[in-house]
Amino acid sequence: MKERLLSLVKRDGSSSVPIRDWTGASGQPTKLHGFDLQLIWVVLALMALGLVMVYSASVALPDNPKFARYAPTHFLVRHALSILVAFVAAVIVIQVPVNVWEKFAPWVFVAALLLLVLVLIPGIGKGVNGARRWIPLGFTNFQPSELAKLAIALYAANYMVRKMEVKENFFRAVMPMAVSVAVVGLLLLAEPDMGAFMVIAAIAMGILFLGGVNGRMFFLITAVLVGAFVLMITFSEWRRERIFAYLNPWDEKYTLGKAYQLSHSLIAFGRGEIFGQGLGGSVEKLHYLPEAHTDFLLAVIGEELGFIGVAAVICAFFWLARRIFHIGRQAVALDRVFAGLFAQGIGIWIGGQAFINMGVNLGVLPTKGLTLPLMSFGGSGILMNLVTLAIVLRIDIENRQLMRGGRA
Repeated sequence: MKERLLSLVKRDGSSSVPIRDWTGASGQPTKLHGFDLQLIWVVLALMALGLVMVYSASVALPDNPKFARYAPTHFLVRHALSILVAFVAAVIVIQVPVNVWEKFAPWVFVAALLLLVLVLIPGIGKGVNGARRWIPLGFTNFQPSELAKLAIALYAANYMVRKMEVKENFFRAVMPMAVSVAVVGLLLLAEPDMGAFMVIAAIAMGILFLGGVNGRMFFLITAVLVGAFVLMITFSEWRRERIFAYLNPWDEKYTLGKAYQLSHSLIAFGRGEIFGQGLGGSVEKLHYLPEAHTDFLLAVIGEELGFIGVAAVICAFFWLARRIFHIGRQAVALDRVFAGLFAQGIGIWIGGQAFINMGVNLGVLPTKGLTLPLMSFGGSGILMNLVTLAIVLRIDIENRQLMRGGRA
């Protein structure tokens, strides 16, 4: 067992310190860092770059009559405050043992469902650009779909632990989870927020697959979900138009319509070339590219920092997702199945949402309203990203305690 755990730690070069053995000559446990410092530094680097780029992308917005009453630093200050609140929440959350999250996972899921219902009620939910996705809290707005991503990861991991003995039975193991995801999906599509539903479906399916659900069942669920997305596109004219615009963004019919954001995003990447136009040198952010500080932040990074900047962001997210998966595998090896499945579900969330956002910005995927995790402007997203990563760090801390011979 000792050799197996050693190999798990050695296998990934991203550990905070090199580890050869857990005991010294005296037989006492050797000292380790209590958490993964490299993961923290990568997260801080992404957030710092995000703060700078949010300011760069939003500094000219007050020139627009819609934002005329805002100061040039309005979004910078709001984003910095969101990060501060998120850090405080993360420090609190990291104190909570993982078994507490396992115990209350179903209740977190129920709370997320209630908020998804509340946001649809006129007078409670706030509508922006035809979508009702936010609950006003006075000083800020909260987006329940961000909590739903955390809730589905907790619930799916808890569900698989409870159903481990019947995971080969479709009706007892898979059907209840499929119904839960379908309910969340219906509430999100009523907002509408198809992008969040895609991420939540990916998290749930990923955890079911990693939990050992029969491969045939997994592919059956995949086929049903793909079929559902095809039907939604087929019977929704505006979604159909988005697909056609994505396939041919330079068509005169779409360039000034459904493909307006995509065409200007591609122009931004083209202007950036290898080394970019320099920080602050973006032209597309000057009221050409809508939502430049949220959904299309990567396009501004591409224009100002070029291919080098975009490649650095992609590599950072790849490393982060890989490291989170490694923490999850360590937990599973230590017989902490809930913790392991949850961590890997978060790897799917962070990596998958980053992939979708980057794909949309680069024209690889149809346009969806998903932010770039840890970087884009948005208080709810930053808050839930850091809270989630705090739980992952807690899992890593408990893994290391167990490997030192202690208790989680």
